This record gives sequence, C-alpha cells and structure tokens, in this order.
Amino acid sequence: MEPNNVKRPELDDRPSWNEYFMELTSVVAKRSTCLRRNVGAILVKERRVLATGYNGAPSGLGHCAEVGCIRETHEVPSGERHELCRGLHAEQNAIIQAALHGTSIDGAILYCTHQPCVLCAKMIINAGVKRIVFAGSYPDELSTNMLKEAGVELTEFSK
Repeated sequence: MEPNNVKRPELDDRPSWNEYFMELTSVVAKRSTCLRRNVGAILVKERRVLATGYNGAPSGLGHCAEVGCIRETHEVPSGERHELCRGLHAEQNAIIQAALHGTSIDGAILYCTHQPCVLCAKMIINAGVKRIVFAGSYPDELSTNMLKEAGVELTEFSK
C-alpha cells in the first residue's frame, strides 16, 4: 500500500510521446564528439526505441577533439562537402546500430535533434523510415525535396 504523503504525478504533467522521444534525442546528443554540432537521433517503432545514434568518429578511431576537425581546418561551411569529415552523422549511426544488432527499422519513426542532410536522407529512405520528427533546421533543400518525393513525412518539432 502506498503511503498517503506520496505525491502522484498528474496525467497532464506527462510529456507527449513526441516530447518524450525528442527529449531522449537531446540526451543521446550529449555523447557526441563533434566539435561543431552535437546531434542525437533515435529510431522508434510502436513507441519503443530500436536504436540510438550520435555524431562522431567511427568506433576505435580518434575523436575530433583529440585529432582536430578537418572541416574547421579547411573552413568548410555547414551543409557542404560532407565527405571531408571523420565523423558519422547521428542518423547514420542509428541506422548502423540497428543493422549491427539485426533490428528492422522498416516503418520506423526517426527522432532527431536536427533535420537530416541529403546523405542521411538517402539512407533513411532506403531503410524504410516513414516519418522524421526533428527540432533544428538544416540548410539542405535537396534533402527536403528527396524525403518529400519518397513520401517520408517531415515534422518540425515544437513544444
């Protein structure tokens, strides 16, 4: 039996599912090793987290904080020359983690701290992700156009 002095949370105080999953992406982003932008992503299906990812160097390789940022050294603007980077994007890492552990993400929702770039968009489309909920915009019109053409729903998160 519960003691009488225990305060029970009101149902109205609970976050919505979108709020809950977006808050989790912020926690995942704290693991990022990127010097420019901390990004977190989670893949969800039927309200269950399937995989998480954050941006940073591949497993076992030196992080940018240790070896330096190629993009900073060459003054590469955000949204350009993605190949000039040691790191994987959070969305890529989430997809890779699902594949590594044999978890299908077909029909999943991707929650992400930032709107995906075109490289990630192509992977998201082919992985069968049906919806993306993101918080921060990213300057990549091609990504937006390809996702729309593929029927992937894009939802900008607002609390």
